[in-house]
Amino acid sequence: MKQFSQLFSTLETSNKTNDKISALVHYFSTATEEDKLWLIALFTGKRPKRPVKTNFLKLWAMEISGIPEWLFLESYASVGDLGETIALLLPPSENSIDQSLSVWMKEIIALHDKTDEEKKEFVTNAWKNLDTQERLIFNKLIGGSFRIGVSHKLLVNALSKYSGIDENALMHAIIGKWKVEETQFSELINGENINTDASKLYPFCLAYPLENELEKLGEAKDWQIEYKWDGIRGQIIKRNEEIFIWSRGEELVTEQFPELVENIKKISGNFVLDGEILAIKEGQVLNFNDLQKRLNRKNVSKKMMEEIPVGLYVYDLLELDFEDLRNEKLEVRRQKLENLIQNAKNFKSQISNLRLSEIIDFNNWEELHEIREKSREINSEGLMLKSKNSIYHAGRKKGDWWKWKVAPLTIDAVLIYAQKGSGRRSAYYTDYTFAIKDGEKLVTIAKAYSGLTDKEIMEINKFIRNNSLEKFGPVRTVKPELVFEIAFEGIGYSNRHKSGVAVRFPRILRWRKDKTADEIDTIETVKSLIM
Repeated sequence: MKQFSQLFSTLETSNKTNDKISALVHYFSTATEEDKLWLIALFTGKRPKRPVKTNFLKLWAMEISGIPEWLFLESYASVGDLGETIALLLPPSENSIDQSLSVWMKEIIALHDKTDEEKKEFVTNAWKNLDTQERLIFNKLIGGSFRIGVSHKLLVNALSKYSGIDENALMHAIIGKWKVEETQFSELINGENINTDASKLYPFCLAYPLENELEKLGEAKDWQIEYKWDGIRGQIIKRNEEIFIWSRGEELVTEQFPELVENIKKISGNFVLDGEILAIKEGQVLNFNDLQKRLNRKNVSKKMMEEIPVGLYVYDLLELDFEDLRNEKLEVRRQKLENLIQNAKNFKSQISNLRLSEIIDFNNWEELHEIREKSREINSEGLMLKSKNSIYHAGRKKGDWWKWKVAPLTIDAVLIYAQKGSGRRSAYYTDYTFAIKDGEKLVTIAKAYSGLTDKEIMEINKFIRNNSLEKFGPVRTVKPELVFEIAFEGIGYSNRHKSGVAVRFPRILRWRKDKTADEIDTIETVKSLIM
């Protein structure tokens, strides 16, 4: 654990990419094979299920430290993280346990079959023999909340430097479905298991926001333009008559979209498609809030499928008949995709809600401005610009794919609740809840965490401390005086929110010091933004 603890500390405290890569390379160079495998598993979201309820951890920590619940809650509110709070409140360790990460993980997994008393004995013994940093990691592992600021791309970069294996090949090897107990580190990074798993997905190709004027991209004829949709990015795999649907977050979501599976079955052959899963009814793309009602359901009723039918807009072909097409030019992949879809038996009559992503016809760059501005009318977020010569990269690569969103929607709202952040922001109120007017009362409309400068955060913190009305655990009710312009990408009706409205990707655009709370937007104004 000490070795992993040192790595964790470096990754948490450094904001330099090269330092993080160096720390990871050092770990891969010195750790055991099992520990290296567990690191990859944890950093790619393959942590085991939580074996101990977090409420038990809180109770045991209070018992050992001898502090009352109110003080524990105050400490928790100040720190912002349960695992860190416990690690800081516990008395100094009595001894030291020098066990590897893999041994700890095996013991944590084994707790699932233990009694509550046995779990307590294991946890409290660990606390007595780990230092503060090690306790923090242990608490995160056992509490099921292990997260760290290392992207898959950064992890793969470090693995590539360590092993000398191509980054694309590594990305392909480590994502997808594999189990620690059934895998060897060397087998994993060398991709020895890739072809044995029909569900294995490819790394998604991603786009950067457009940075320059369109004219700087070169000749318009060299670019493929499509609408950008606000759905669930999906990779649809059909191999040997088995069908798998992966989200961009590398979650297997096949069972959530049974009608989509039925549609894919009607296309013969073996292939891997890239597209956007959308709620589509009567030929129209619905709001993301409608699609959201279909997500994370174990069972999808016939009624739900009728009310919110799901479809797929297909825009790329990554594999055909087990041939990897990612290094082919986009225009070549597109032609093969069109042939696959259009040649499907009785495609138009039997395969509903599955269609090719439309390629937008345009003569020059100037025409695209108007097309983009009108895209929100069809529930599109804007445009995608793809070089016809581009290969299908793993991750982002500047120059080949660009996303050009429409300007965000904005409203003026007042701050009514504040909560301290976590990690480096745990000492400051940085998590805000905003409200708009509904007649004579205020109703919450959005939560936002980003968009302010450090100087502004300091000013707002001072105001919150001096103008708090009530306290609910870590949350402060604030005098409704500070007005902010809130930007968001989409809006729709929602039964889950008091306002009856849900916004998509809210963030703070600016602090409106020139406005008072009397000038914020009303619920009627906000609802008028819904298409």
